[in-house]
Amino acid sequence: MSLPATLEGSWRFGPVTVWRCPHVPGQRGEPQARQVLAQALGGEPDALPLVRDDKGRPELSGALAHYGTGWSHSGEVLLVALGEGVRLGVDLELLRPRPRMLEIIQRFFHPDEVAWLQGLDEADREHWFFRVWCAKEAMLKAHGQGISFGLHRLQLAPADDGALHLRWCDPELGEAARWHLHEWQASGQFRAALAWYPQ
Repeated sequence: MSLPATLEGSWRFGPVTVWRCPHVPGQRGEPQARQVLAQALGGEPDALPLVRDDKGRPELSGALAHYGTGWSHSGEVLLVALGEGVRLGVDLELLRPRPRMLEIIQRFFHPDEVAWLQGLDEADREHWFFRVWCAKEAMLKAHGQGISFGLHRLQLAPADDGALHLRWCDPELGEAARWHLHEWQASGQFRAALAWYPQ
């Protein structure tokens, strides 16, 4: 996936559009996400029927309830996603040294992922760790529970094409074959992932 020439850009993945915007560190993402969504859907940002469910997951209601949305920000980058007929989650992770990476993998990941990642050299393990973590976050945001649901309750693995695929998931997450996962480099320092499930 090639990068747009500037920070202001968008990607299209099936029914989902993801916008990349500059972001002021320390600020909440929702006000800016409202502006992006209002521009895409029409109307004023403050009038957008954007609500939070009991887990804090953002949803569009009323006449726009058939759209799924979500956003993620880190540092100076904000991603905002919008798709019709889907539940979606998007995540953005800053690539930075993680001294306790192996400990995190062993403690929180699915046993098959632990075995795979432990068998890699340090550079490859770091590369895949960030991809797996980011993809899991996106999927669990789409599901609505977030990482408290358990990172071990889904198993990702690379396919022959080099992309991560969902091999297995807890039945609460739906059917593994129906999930769509897209991952890319959002900028030089950030890994991004989008997950969506048809409604």
